[in-house]
Order: sequence, then C-alpha cells, then structure tokens
Amino acid sequence: MLDTVKILIGDDSILARKKLKDIILQYGTPLFLEAKDGQETVDLYKKESPDLVFLDIVMPEKDGNTAIREIIDFDKDADIIIVSSVGTQSQLKAAIEAGAKDFIQKPVQPEIIHHIIASRFEGR
Repeated sequence: MLDTVKILIGDDSILARKKLKDIILQYGTPLFLEAKDGQETVDLYKKESPDLVFLDIVMPEKDGNTAIREIIDFDKDADIIIVSSVGTQSQLKAAIEAGAKDFIQKPVQPEIIHHIIASRFEGR
C-alpha cells in the first residue's frame, strides 16, 4: 500500500525519526525523506513534494509552526501531521491554524500511525 508513497519526517531527534519509520514500515515500504530541522524540512518538501509529512514543533533553525506556514504557502494541499511532546493547547492551535491536518502526542502510539496511514493510502 505504501510502495509509491513519499513520507517526509522532520524531527531533530534521530531516535524519534527511527521510531516513526519503524512503525510505518509495518504497513509498507514508502520512500522516506528525513530532515533534522525546520529549514531542511521546508527545503526537502519543495524539492520532493512528499505525500505526507510528520513534523516536530520544537526544532533548531526553524520551528515546526514556521515550517508549516512556509510549506502551506508553497503547497496549500500539503498533508502535515504534527508529532510532538509539546502538547500545549496554544502550540496545537498554532499548528492547526498554520495548516497542519492533525496532531500526535509523543511517544507515538502505533495504532494512531496505522489509522493515519490507512485513512490516506488505503487502496493505493
């Protein structure tokens, strides 16, 4: 189901990126793109046009909410999911207002990732 899908993971933690990739690999083998900060996430998005983005909020260079706004300015249909341990209402509200489609609390629960993957790529 994921063999033709590009997924961009933007997180400054290499461990967080690996955990998310390991969960997603249970459902197929997409092409993974990885970014270690917000600026790299924006640059990779513009270059590769991934189908789905998982993005942390608190990162160096450029925070997740700034990255969301820049990606949405570039592609209003971008599918961005925030994955963060910073679960304050104001952060969540800012991310959704910036254009994120959903918010996942760390530590990531595999069944939530499954639901996101299935709802977007089932039958692909």
